[in-house]
Amino acid sequence: MPRLKQIGPTEQWLILVIALISIFLALTTDTFLTLVNLFDLLNYSAVNIMFAAGLLVVLIAGGIDISFAVAASVVQYLTVTILMQMGGGDWAAGLVLACFVGVCLGSLNAALIYHFRITSIVVTIATFNLFFGMLMYVTGGVSIYDLPDWLSTRVVLFERETETGFAEITLPVLAMVVVVTLTWLLLRRLSIGRQLFAMGDNTEAARRLGINLGAMHYLAYGWLGACAGIAGLMQAHYAQEIVPNALYGRELEVLAAVVLGGARLGGGRGTLLGAILGLALVSITQNGLNLLGVSPYAFRMIVGAVILVAISVSGDTMGRVTRRLRGPKLAGATQ
Repeated sequence: MPRLKQIGPTEQWLILVIALISIFLALTTDTFLTLVNLFDLLNYSAVNIMFAAGLLVVLIAGGIDISFAVAASVVQYLTVTILMQMGGGDWAAGLVLACFVGVCLGSLNAALIYHFRITSIVVTIATFNLFFGMLMYVTGGVSIYDLPDWLSTRVVLFERETETGFAEITLPVLAMVVVVTLTWLLLRRLSIGRQLFAMGDNTEAARRLGINLGAMHYLAYGWLGACAGIAGLMQAHYAQEIVPNALYGRELEVLAAVVLGGARLGGGRGTLLGAILGLALVSITQNGLNLLGVSPYAFRMIVGAVILVAISVSGDTMGRVTRRLRGPKLAGATQ
């Protein structure tokens, strides 16, 4: 974990904003600061944090992916359907199969982007519609309620009875900790993590250094696919059902959080701490609006505004603004 003095300005700003919002909600609502609400917030956010960890790797590598949430829905259906036909399976088989299907779907994006030189946003918009359309066509929009016993039996890691009900920490939180730890090791402790940063920062320079760009594409999108697969399985475990469109729309919520946390659209920059704090800010805002009785449509407007603000105040944009404020000569010298 980073020491306090190593926390960047973006992360420090997010911590301050989260603290102010939490204090406001604690003073204006009776339920925000209860153990039941805080644990519910943690359980719900666990799936999104796993999405965010995978998406951060893709953004650092210089790409973008908006198909991961729909891919997680496909993973849910395929994993449960296949295992039920094989007799039910267990957690080990479920996780292996979910990761495999997720990596395959992510690798499809990587193949289209790298081998056909198509822009990542175009490819993932296409696969987003492809995955979701096929899922709805094949399933007819019918939900699955008959889950294997190992998936439908709620795994509670910690439980405490309070005046407002039972406060529980469930299995998705443990899965989130494992996914975040592995992603941190990939990005900060392995040489291939540094190669992802190099490719995202300057693709041509990375190619001249001998970095295998094709392998990096498959690694980044495959990693996101695996994270999405695990997150999809955990969401099914938490919800105790599989609904085709349950994860539809999560991609923008997660993307906004990761960009808000300091990841640069364009690659080469981003931290796990920033992504988690960005997601915490979005989740707390959504939870607070619900507790205050504000329309859920307001949350969609806020997510859109967050994306616009985050892109507008990115490092590159601020750098150009600063150079212009310093004077036309300096601005011209740096162009």
